[in-house]
Amino acid sequence: MKVRVLGCSGAIAKDCRTTSFLIDDDVLIDAGTGVGDLTLAEMYRIDHVFLTHSHLDHIAALPLMVDAVASRRSTPLQIHALAGTIEALKTHVFNDVIWPDFTRIPSQQAPLVSFHELAMGQILSINDKQIEALPAAHTVPAVGYAVSAGGRAWVFSGDTERNPPFWQRLNQLDVAMLIIETAFSNREKAVALRSLHLSPEVLADELRGIAKGKCYPIYITHTKPAETELIMSEVTRFDQTRPFGPGVSHDIRWLAAGQEFEL
Repeated sequence: MKVRVLGCSGAIAKDCRTTSFLIDDDVLIDAGTGVGDLTLAEMYRIDHVFLTHSHLDHIAALPLMVDAVASRRSTPLQIHALAGTIEALKTHVFNDVIWPDFTRIPSQQAPLVSFHELAMGQILSINDKQIEALPAAHTVPAVGYAVSAGGRAWVFSGDTERNPPFWQRLNQLDVAMLIIETAFSNREKAVALRSLHLSPEVLADELRGIAKGKCYPIYITHTKPAETELIMSEVTRFDQTRPFGPGVSHDIRWLAAGQEFEL
């Protein structure tokens, strides 16, 4: 299984693309502005989109991508998400005001898009890949994802704040790597709490949820461009100095658009 990072920034700026991951060539996890780096041929090969939640930085390229490949598709693009996310897309995006309702175009019998409701904890099998919806704690209905293809799992937290159920489930999985958000610096931790995002100080406490003996690379994502360097320095500092206890260490790395992983 191959994972390609299309975008992993918390906002846009030069060379900053918002959240999207391409799994092999047929599954997209979130559809932020990073999708714009795909060719038309690459977009056409995507048959499934799994959304973590409805916020713009995670869905911005979705309506544009559907339009870009509309003339080439003979089957609907399947969009998988929580019921609240689907309702938000229907009400606020695919509503014939902001964007055409592609669930009825070219016809209700043969649409360009179909929505498929996910439940928390549900596992779907897509072309030899197992995709599980994981708990997330955000301001709108949200999930993370664990994806595997007969081996260890690639895990993405989605947008989240403190989230004990996430760590409980994570400790039951054979994890190859964890992608976890840290959107704000410690000086903005009040904003992080209000918007239900992590800051380095809270991330440090959350990582205590990893069971003893479990060790895997932890990649930081979703940093705000104006604070990325500060967040990086704060995370590096806590990981070097925090007294986590005997035998506890973290392999913390920085996610970047364009990275590819083979699992």
